[in-house]
Amino acid sequence: MLDWLNPVKGFGVTFHTMFTKVPTTNYPEVKRATAPRFHGRHQLNRWADGLEKCIGCELCAWACPADAIYVEAGDNTEQERYSPGERYGRVYQINYLRCILCGLCVEACPTRALTMTNEYEIADDERESLIWTKEQLLAPLLEDMEAPPHPMRLGETEEEYYREGATPAQAAEAPRPEGEATR
Repeated sequence: MLDWLNPVKGFGVTFHTMFTKVPTTNYPEVKRATAPRFHGRHQLNRWADGLEKCIGCELCAWACPADAIYVEAGDNTEQERYSPGERYGRVYQINYLRCILCGLCVEACPTRALTMTNEYEIADDERESLIWTKEQLLAPLLEDMEAPPHPMRLGETEEEYYREGATPAQAAEAPRPEGEATR
């Protein structure tokens, strides 16, 4: 019986939104802050001495539902060491044409080598530039870091290296092999 009121209600909503003041954002000049846990572009992290955290395990590629990550591992040698483990990510690519920025790759990474930053400006008008390589994804070297390849500087063994590279709280909580004394 009141079916004739539905179009009138719809037009009422339209006219109400037409005359409401909406604040304008000057986007390119003024960027809004993102939430702390925002999923932006990816970053490959480094240890405190500059070696890469990525060990080339390819778990991130396996976890990716969009098949956007390609990892090819290489072997570390004593002359050329890029990560503290036996292997490193020799080729690392993320195809942002496929990536859905879900963060499953970050959760799968056992060494916390892959994280997501708050940067959200990834768009481009060329398809080739949306396939990011390892060089584009690697975190920049800080002042006290040395560019790889170089030997491990934080400890003689991999276990010492991982404990030295961790914060003191993380090192204290790390499980120790039986018979090893605490520091």
